[in-house]
Amino acid sequence: MTLAQGLAFAIVIVMMALFAWGRFRYDLVAVLALLAAVGTGIVPPDKAFKGFSDDVVIIVASALVVSAAVARSGVIERLARMLGPYLATTTQQVVALVGSVTALSAFVKNVGALAMLMPIALQLARRTNTSPSSLLMPMSFGALLGGIVTLVGTSPNIIVSRVREQILGQPFGMFDFTPVGAGVAIAGFIFLVFGWRLLPRDRKGAVSMDAAFKLEGYTTEVKVPEDSPAAGVTVKALEELGENEIDVITLIRGVTRRYEPAGNTVIKPGDILILQGEPAALERIVALEKLKLTREGKSHEIDTPTDEIGVTEAVITPDSQLVGSSVGQLKLFDRYAVNLLAVSRRGRRIAHRLRGVKLRAGDVVVLRGNLAAMPETLGDLHCLPLAERDLRIGRKASLFPIVVLAAAIALVAINIVPVAIAFFGAAVILVLARSLSLREAYDAIEWPILIMLGALIPVSDALRTTGGTDLIAAGLSQAAVWLPATGALALMLAAAMAVTPFLNNAATVLVMAPIAASFAERLGYNADPFLMAVAIGAACDFLTPIGHQCNTLVMGPGGYRFGDYWRLGLPLSLIVLATGVPLIAFFWPV
Repeated sequence: MTLAQGLAFAIVIVMMALFAWGRFRYDLVAVLALLAAVGTGIVPPDKAFKGFSDDVVIIVASALVVSAAVARSGVIERLARMLGPYLATTTQQVVALVGSVTALSAFVKNVGALAMLMPIALQLARRTNTSPSSLLMPMSFGALLGGIVTLVGTSPNIIVSRVREQILGQPFGMFDFTPVGAGVAIAGFIFLVFGWRLLPRDRKGAVSMDAAFKLEGYTTEVKVPEDSPAAGVTVKALEELGENEIDVITLIRGVTRRYEPAGNTVIKPGDILILQGEPAALERIVALEKLKLTREGKSHEIDTPTDEIGVTEAVITPDSQLVGSSVGQLKLFDRYAVNLLAVSRRGRRIAHRLRGVKLRAGDVVVLRGNLAAMPETLGDLHCLPLAERDLRIGRKASLFPIVVLAAAIALVAINIVPVAIAFFGAAVILVLARSLSLREAYDAIEWPILIMLGALIPVSDALRTTGGTDLIAAGLSQAAVWLPATGALALMLAAAMAVTPFLNNAATVLVMAPIAASFAERLGYNADPFLMAVAIGAACDFLTPIGHQCNTLVMGPGGYRFGDYWRLGLPLSLIVLATGVPLIAFFWPV
């Protein structure tokens, strides 16, 4: 091993450790890895920023903008809502929702497809008394499966295509992934239709049936003013005023704290009550009894007509500025003119004061404010709306974004224009046509992903140019020397699937794809099937809630625990392995 190879390995190993630790953002880790690579000389200074001009960065950014325009068109959501009355059983709902998100994810960024259909799933679960936990994880997994069907469905496919162009001079085409991806997606879909029964349902205190929405889901904290009608009534009477849809779980009077106070306890002015209940009921009781939200600390009123004030439920995404901040620190009213009315954390009861509770990714919050401004506020906060709402305020449903997307795909499919030009042009046309505003277009782009891609491309190339990938490939070749060709292919697919839960899937491909190509060359095999195996494995993270944004987004609303994912994800991973290897070997002969 040369010094350059040792430095390349050290940088990649430290980078992977930092990714797995999760203490620092992945884009920051990637930038630090790039600086280390330049500082040690394994990446020449004149090539340090070539990754930011790579086509893959343009393709990913453009695809995100096009996906956002399709999401805002309202057509997909309207079609899904039309099917609602015909979906009475859980199995029917799983078939419709998972099938829709899987098909949609083939052409729209998978997390965007999930974001479009997730609110519909939650409303459907409410109306039919279905457990959200039975629907959301299968939908997340379906979104991941759908992404592997086409070139633009998921970032790993785009990155693998770029690596193939570097190695073989020709990238993968739009539908080169389809024969394998569609077969794997269909097999996974069939499993999910029946496999949802492996998920926990109606689990009290953790994953209850309506963990994110009903009595055990939301907690809010209020103070009883002097002029409140609640002053002088009993706890039981207050609960009855709330139509028994709220519970007084804690009463704080001075330094005295009473958990689950007796029904005959009389409420006095100045008392602090911690209430628990369904969001609309909490909002009603706060207004009806003139209770004061103690977290605001100020007596501001929203300068908006009361018929425009309402509540919206939203899940906090991993990149939200709310993550890591306490309710007391946020001062949401001063900044956004919204009140944080309640918090739900995977169905767990919060019986103490909320001002010190630090919010986490996956928490569900109820925000009260101007409904007309709420979509923009949620966008600024990077929260995904869940409750019944109209994100298309002032907009009409339009087929134009879907027509533009179809045209871009057709141009790529018949080799008239490259992928980067087609999707960049589609994004520009949609902005010019005001299918989404310029601000919405910028907001749709996941800048941390682009920064990570631009920084890691030179680092991954350094692993290849120093000969590091050849060393790893040699080690894998020794392990695969007694294996048949399909066994070697299975080894590569399994390796990619094993690494992905600990790394961002794009980072996994940037590291593993050159290794796969070198591995195939050493064994005397065609590189294409091994690159395909890396793409499939990196896109299929079903074992943890942290490997992909889709899995993180459903954790809070579904009431899932960390360990719930393997219950459905492990058998699905084995199905991907069992179907993916023969399909790759058939369509891309080793």
